[in-house]
Amino acid sequence: METSDLLKKVRKIEIKTRGLSNHIFAGEYHSAFKGKGMTFSEVREYQYGDSIRNIDWNVTARYNSPFIKVYEEERELTVILIIDVSSSKNFGTNTQFKKDLITEISAVLSFSAIQNNDKIGVILFSDKIEKYIPPKKGKKHILRIISELINFTPESKGTNISEALRYFTNVVKKRSTAFILSDFIDDDFEQAMRIANNKHDVIAVKIYDQREKTLPNIGLVNMYDTETEKMLLVDTSRKSVRQNYANWMKNMENNLVDASSKAGIDYIKIATGEDYIKPILSLFKRRGGSN
Repeated sequence: METSDLLKKVRKIEIKTRGLSNHIFAGEYHSAFKGKGMTFSEVREYQYGDSIRNIDWNVTARYNSPFIKVYEEERELTVILIIDVSSSKNFGTNTQFKKDLITEISAVLSFSAIQNNDKIGVILFSDKIEKYIPPKKGKKHILRIISELINFTPESKGTNISEALRYFTNVVKKRSTAFILSDFIDDDFEQAMRIANNKHDVIAVKIYDQREKTLPNIGLVNMYDTETEKMLLVDTSRKSVRQNYANWMKNMENNLVDASSKAGIDYIKIATGEDYIKPILSLFKRRGGSN
């Protein structure tokens, strides 16, 4: 993509997603994702209703009057976006590809993070780790992330979620909040998900297209698998073929739901061409209410 075209695309996404982050998501994001603890702020005189556990006995003895320690939330977080860039993202039938939706959601989460003075980092993966962008703050850093997501060409085409989670667990030492953005067309990632969530706070965001759920009955069709690069002649008029495909996609869905449940992580799904504000806000409110 030409530099001028890339800049225009980045700017367009920035205008849309930054506005959403500032005016819709900022407060809910702050409530949903707490800081790593409480830090001492100041000492003030005791007031009726204060907990006696917070009394500073040294200051109280010095002034012969009760004083308490005041604490505030240690706000700064590190947010990591673990983004699937495998070839199955280059699909979409409802106004946008899956990768375009992932880019927008990543931008919304990134601007929400820096609005709250949090650091944001990115891991791009296929069936291997494609790129790691260490966590930083600031608008310039966010625009770099958006540019990478628009223009990045992965070396590999497959999907390995377990590999991405293992890399994340090994490389990111500080406890972080991680969003996995993928279509989760993969299996056997439950253990890696559970290990990652024991150390960090992991959220799964499934990106899908409605047309992926079933095969239409349109006779013989040449289908190209972008991840294996194989061309298959599929007879969609056969009910058994359509049923087997539907069952396979349903198994992928059940696999994610089961793995998320067993690993104890939050999970939402968002379809291409649909409003993503509601499911993200719902996630933030659910988490804010549980903290």
